[in-house]
Amino acid sequence: MELGLRDRKKAATRVALSEAAARLAMERGIELVTADMIASEAGVSVRTFHNYFSCKEEAVLHHFEAEVLEWAQWLRERPADEPILDSLEHIVLRALIESDAQLEEMKALADLIDSSPTLLAKKMEMHVRLTPMLDEVIAERTGASGLYPSLLQTVVGAAVKASLDLWMSGRSTAASAEHLIREAFDHLRSGLAVPAR
Repeated sequence: MELGLRDRKKAATRVALSEAAARLAMERGIELVTADMIASEAGVSVRTFHNYFSCKEEAVLHHFEAEVLEWAQWLRERPADEPILDSLEHIVLRALIESDAQLEEMKALADLIDSSPTLLAKKMEMHVRLTPMLDEVIAERTGASGLYPSLLQTVVGAAVKASLDLWMSGRSTAASAEHLIREAFDHLRSGLAVPAR
């Protein structure tokens, strides 16, 4: 019980630091944010910050890494005989529904990362580290190896991004972002056949 409580406190501190880093970066720009500022915002010492993160960019991106690890676990927990696209659709919709952040906040942070060379470089490092892990989970689920797991991961990611971008632009007549994501998966299941007019 004591170990469990300690682990929970450490996890909560990591999340608090990451949220503080992201909030400050969006308010001031990552270049103007320091480890001292993040620590102060989270109510801990700068030494504590460095116990959890090597740099401010890592702190800003922590929640992305945590989410990917959580999605991988969710995928492992899906029924073994469930078609892979059904499993991935379930996971994407669960992540959308359970997210504490609003879509506007998520997009603002994504835009910040894409506009910052240091954040983008750190994100690419994270991508290189996490993609093989997700490939392994997809391979376990499908029995497929080689190109397929990576291709599926990339295609699904692009489909979700296209859905959310269209929703955020205000150009869609769909009832919700969830509706657009379901439509995107239907297109993937059809092999991206041109819809009937």
